[in-house]
Amino acid sequence: MAARIPTLDITRFETDREGFVADLGAAYREWGFAGIRNHGIPQDYIDKAYDAFKRFFALPEETKKKYHVPGGGGARGYTPFGVETAKDSKHFDLKEFWHIGREIPEDSKYRDVMPPNLWPEEVPEFREYGYGLYQKLDALGSRVLAALALHIGLPENYFADKTNFGNSILRPIHYPPITADDIPNVRAGAHGDINLITLLVGASAAGLEVRSHEGEWVPFTADEDTIVVNIGDMLQRLTNHVYPSTIHRVVNPPGELARQPRYSVPFFLHPNPDFLIDVLPSCITPDNPSRYPEPITAQGYLEERLREIKLK
Repeated sequence: MAARIPTLDITRFETDREGFVADLGAAYREWGFAGIRNHGIPQDYIDKAYDAFKRFFALPEETKKKYHVPGGGGARGYTPFGVETAKDSKHFDLKEFWHIGREIPEDSKYRDVMPPNLWPEEVPEFREYGYGLYQKLDALGSRVLAALALHIGLPENYFADKTNFGNSILRPIHYPPITADDIPNVRAGAHGDINLITLLVGASAAGLEVRSHEGEWVPFTADEDTIVVNIGDMLQRLTNHVYPSTIHRVVNPPGELARQPRYSVPFFLHPNPDFLIDVLPSCITPDNPSRYPEPITAQGYLEERLREIKLK
C-alpha cells in the first residue's frame, strides 16, 4: 500500500520551484509530515554514521554513563534508558540516546545555553560521522525552510540569519529489544516535536505512526533513500498553525520483530536561542486570528518544554 503521506523530490526546488513549493506546502498543511528524496546525503555516509552510533550503544552501561551529564537536561552527551517521558504520559519511553549540538566559538554569546560537545573516546569515528551528518542535515533543513518561507509569502532567505547559530540537536537513538509481551511502555509515546522542523534519517524500520486530522494513526515507513521531515511546535506557533505540528509516536512491533533493536537518528532544527517566536503577520487572517499574542524566545520555549518531558 502506498504511503498516504507524500514523498517529494527536493531537486524540483531548483527545476520546478513554484510546483515544488506548492506541493511541499500542501503536504505540510495536511500532514505536518513529508518524505524528502534526492536529498544529496550519500547512503554510504549515513551507513557509516549509523555504524559508529551502534558501536557506542553496544558499550557497557558503566562506560556509556561516563558521558551522562547530571543536571544538563540531556543537552549534550548520553541520556540513559528510562528517562525521557512524552508529555502527559505515565510511562517513560523505551530508548537511550546521545545529543550532538552545534560547534560554536568559546566566546559566542550563546555559550551559556549551548555547551561544548562530548565525544566518546571508545568510538573514534563517532565525532567525524556524527558532526558530519549534523552539518549535512543542517544544510538540507535550510533548503526545506527556504521552500516553506516562499509558500507563506516570506523571502526565501527569511530563516537564514535566524537559524545560523540555532541550538539544533542530532540525536542518535537506540530502542533496545523488547523482551516482555505485556509492558505498558512504547518506544516513543505520542508527542509533538519542540523545534522548527525535524529531519529523520532511518525511518525505514516500521514503527513510526502519524496522527491525521481525523485522529487516525497512519503508519509512515519511508524508503531507505528518503529523509522524513516534519513540522515542530515552534514553527506551528510562528505560523499560527498554518503548518501543524502533528502528533506522532513509535509503536512496539508485533511478535518476534519486537525482539530486534531499532535505531533512528532525528535532527531537531532549532532557531538561534534569542530568536523571538512571534506570530508572522502573513499567517494571521480573519479566519485564523493570532493564537499567541505573547511572543517568547526560542530558548525560553525550549526550557519550558524540556521540563514537561522530564529532561529538565
